[in-house]
Amino acid sequence: MSAQPIAATRGTSSASAPPAGTPARPAAKAGANPPGHRRRDILLAAAFLLPNLVLLVAFTYRPLVDNIRLSFTDWNISAPMASFIGVDNYVEWFTSDDSQLVLWNTVVFTGAAVLGSMVIGLALALLLDQKLFGRNAVRSLVFAPFVLAGAAVGVAFQFVFDPTFGLVQDLLGRVGVEAPAFYQDPEWALFMVTVTYIWKNLGYTFVIYLAALQGRRAELDEAAEIDAASTWTKFRRVTWPQLRPATFFLLITVLLNSFQVFDVIDTMTRGGPLGNGTTTMVYQVYQETFVNQRAGFGATVATIMFLALLVITLVQVRVMERGREA
Repeated sequence: MSAQPIAATRGTSSASAPPAGTPARPAAKAGANPPGHRRRDILLAAAFLLPNLVLLVAFTYRPLVDNIRLSFTDWNISAPMASFIGVDNYVEWFTSDDSQLVLWNTVVFTGAAVLGSMVIGLALALLLDQKLFGRNAVRSLVFAPFVLAGAAVGVAFQFVFDPTFGLVQDLLGRVGVEAPAFYQDPEWALFMVTVTYIWKNLGYTFVIYLAALQGRRAELDEAAEIDAASTWTKFRRVTWPQLRPATFFLLITVLLNSFQVFDVIDTMTRGGPLGNGTTTMVYQVYQETFVNQRAGFGATVATIMFLALLVITLVQVRVMERGREA
């Protein structure tokens, strides 16, 4: 009686075994998607990405190509046709004295805005990262100007620097110092719009640095305290290396934003005084295109801006990658 089930079992196992000489099938890899699932994933990804790619091409890359094409033409923005003139616009820009002044204004304004907003933002972040009374309210006050419109900030600071009843005039008068001619002297006018933009942009750098400080490794601070490191040594050896990624990020974003400031300059000085006293490249694009009706020349300035920003960004990214490798 007991032999029959054993025989049946043996028969079943032998019947299910593959015939001799048949190659064994490879075991299915864990997590491998069949071809049908892979195709479905590709179609799903394309469905999500395609609308964004269409919008990117339509509103970013196509206008960029059109702008480069127009930079080789002489075109009045109200005229139906543009005449091809080759590189004449580029030759005019690089040989013009006005362009040299505009380029100098752009470099000074951008450099001062980037350096000033980052240094002051880092200092405020270090201060307000401490356990101080009312620090949350102060953090909100520091960040608030960043969300305001640049035109509104420009109008407000017109009253701050007003030569008759402005805040600066009043403060300097109390100590017996004559206020500079902010609206007549080109150098002081450039200083005025730069200070205004730094005040507006300060909240952005402050928030980024504060987030980086709050995300740093606590054990490194504890080790520095155990070693009785000074405040400067702790900042230089412990805190600053952890802030480098945030610093590189701010260098790129703040520089790009500062390079393209228009609203503050237009509201406060309209590119003056004395013609181009505070005119930067982005404001020159506006003046040549919509005021002087030279859209081809304005496209040339915009193309030069694009190439300059592209080179600067690539250099910054390369430097950041080398810093990570080191």
